[in-house]
Amino acid sequence: MIWCQFFTLIDICAVHTKFGSELSNKELEMQYTTLPKTDVKVSRICLGTMTWGRQNTEAEGHEQMDYALGEGVNFWDTAEMYAVPPTPETQGKTEEIIGTWFAKTGKRDQVVLATKIAGNGVKWIRDGRQIDRQSVEQAVEGSLKRLQTDYIDLYQLHWPNRGSYHFQNFWGFNPYDKDCREKVRDNMLEVLQALGEQVKAGKIRHIGLSNESVWGTMQYLELAREHGLPEVVTAQNEYSLLRRQYDTDHAEMNYYEQVGLLAWSPLATGILSGKYQGGKMPEGTRGAILGAGFSRLTDQAQAATEGYMQVAEKHGLDVNQMALAFTLSKPFTTATIIGATSMEQLKTNIGAWDVKLSEAVLNDIKAVYQQYPIAF
Repeated sequence: MIWCQFFTLIDICAVHTKFGSELSNKELEMQYTTLPKTDVKVSRICLGTMTWGRQNTEAEGHEQMDYALGEGVNFWDTAEMYAVPPTPETQGKTEEIIGTWFAKTGKRDQVVLATKIAGNGVKWIRDGRQIDRQSVEQAVEGSLKRLQTDYIDLYQLHWPNRGSYHFQNFWGFNPYDKDCREKVRDNMLEVLQALGEQVKAGKIRHIGLSNESVWGTMQYLELAREHGLPEVVTAQNEYSLLRRQYDTDHAEMNYYEQVGLLAWSPLATGILSGKYQGGKMPEGTRGAILGAGFSRLTDQAQAATEGYMQVAEKHGLDVNQMALAFTLSKPFTTATIIGATSMEQLKTNIGAWDVKLSEAVLNDIKAVYQQYPIAF
């Protein structure tokens, strides 16, 4: 079955070249797969970059890219909105840092690069306008310029025009206060047509969604098939031990429709590391920057994290690596997106690819999950 083949890891020993160059020993160790419905080979650990330009300097971003690529991580993710937490002053900084690294190293052809167009509501990006044909054209050109490249491997819609239950909107999500179905689908078709034009022009290779629902994903797939347009190949949604909405309807849809998950925030913005336990708020962390806006850090999240930390300790595992390995253990996960503000964190997170969770570990994880199914 095609889908089963997609989830079979590539036999790296049989792969002699990658983008025209010899694979290093480190790359031979890294697990690879392909983006669904494509021949694009990607590491199952994806380098997240969103802290570069705010929590990390350009030099630190370059150091992370050097190390990650040396370890075989060839799949990187960014967005036009980054650095994060977002501000007008830092918008686009992360793409610029990646662009200067490409210019300095000449290694663009060794990286599978994903970026995203911002949806509506961000006033300092195209005056907060929704994603439409004009937005796509402007956003692609802006990203290409900042990234200092002439193509993007995976171009994603950061969030739906009609809103999303992600970004802590879960409790107040209202799917009924929406435009009519025809208006929504007309916009989706316009966006798909604009993306198709960018594909034909060679500026993007494949397209994906982010923070999208099952219904929304199916509309994009159906419209693409009806009109002969590019199909979405990935969905970048939040998934972690503390946020597991993807386990049900999304998992079924992705299995049958061949749309792979790119799991964002697999450490729940660092909560699962345990660094915020006991009321701690380390200086320079996301929690410290967001302050009162750090809404994921609930009593339930801390209780659940304590449970997962105990599981990791019981089985002699690093809790960060256990959490990342859990996301990679799912058959719907194409790649899990790691982020780090220090080289120590980066090395630990990349090392998660080699961690295999036993049935005993998974059973203990399940017991904690059943106590805290919705942590924030």
